[in-house]
Amino acid sequence: MNPLLIARQHLDKAREFPEAAEVSLDLDMFNAATSNAVVSGINSKDAICLHLTGRTQKNRNHADAAVELKRVGKRAGDLAPTLTRLLKTKSKAQYQSVPVTRPAAVKAIQQATALFNEARDIVTS
Repeated sequence: MNPLLIARQHLDKAREFPEAAEVSLDLDMFNAATSNAVVSGINSKDAICLHLTGRTQKNRNHADAAVELKRVGKRAGDLAPTLTRLLKTKSKAQYQSVPVTRPAAVKAIQQATALFNEARDIVTS
């Protein structure tokens, strides 16, 4: 399949998940909101990497995703710290017994939205 087409498909997913995160936030479902934000960030990374290099890595260790962004150029690399901060919320939202707070969920959605906005600009340019 065409990497640019796949990049756009990841971009579509990256757009959809922050919207779901906002709905979850409105319902006081902070773990779900954060989890959706994380999925969006990962899809934004995939869209960027596919658009710029024609490939993306699918590792079990999502921390490698930020490293991958750094490798594909300065603009993408500048997003790596945002993705790293977002990915740090994944375990708490999805696996730990301690719930995510509203402020943490809001921050995760903001980070995912920033990543999506840059991904959209890169992929559609």
